Amino acid sequence: MTLNATFPDLRDRSVFITGGGAGIGAFLTDGFLAQGAKVSFVQRSDATAFCNEMEEKHGLRPHAQTCDISDIAALRSSLAAAADEHGPVTVLVNNAANDARHTAEEVTEDFWDQSQAINLKSYFFACQAVLAGMRAAGGGAVVNMSSISYMMGNAGYPAYTTANAGINGMTRSLAREFGPDKIRFNALAPGWVLTEKQIEQWVTPEALAAHIDRQCLKDTLKPQDIVDAVLFLSSASSRMMTGQLMAVDGGVVVTG
Repeated sequence: MTLNATFPDLRDRSVFITGGGAGIGAFLTDGFLAQGAKVSFVQRSDATAFCNEMEEKHGLRPHAQTCDISDIAALRSSLAAAADEHGPVTVLVNNAANDARHTAEEVTEDFWDQSQAINLKSYFFACQAVLAGMRAAGGGAVVNMSSISYMMGNAGYPAYTTANAGINGMTRSLAREFGPDKIRFNALAPGWVLTEKQIEQWVTPEALAAHIDRQCLKDTLKPQDIVDAVLFLSSASSRMMTGQLMAVDGGVVVTG
């Protein structure tokens, strides 16, 4: 990971990331640790090896917990444990999601409910759980990871795109409600970021070339591009930004 900018106000901040041990989430954990933040995260699998790696790299060990974020009671418990470990959470990054491909005709009620539970419901209840601590601390920042998929009208995962649209509506509503408490809510919509999962499952030379052709900027998106944006939205550098959707997509949404 490259440290492109330093945000002194993030040092010693209590940060909580869902899905912070794999994919973009792991890069986010790395990025916040590089800023000197105290990071807690949850994911479904054991993260001991990753935590060992981060501790060796930064001299700071992230506080990892195993949690299914669709289990709201477990998610609340994990957030409470993070506050006990590092103090009230003042930066929340709702990052974990499931973008499994599916067609509209094959969606069942159970699949729909589970998709919303992971991709939208968990976001709201994580936000709810940190409000009291942020208010007591004098403010905080929430970054809700969304996607450009619904803005592009992408087919192939309608339950996921529906949740993404909901995330942005929720973000704006919460920004209005809790602005007086100096709690900021912003959403970040990545384009096609070349994570290991994307490369293994969906990237082909033809598909990638076609996508880059639609971008204004003719380069691939890397996880670091998302880390930099999240750090900015979490820091005092964006202190007067709230209720916004930041697209980090190389300019795909602009061109349609």
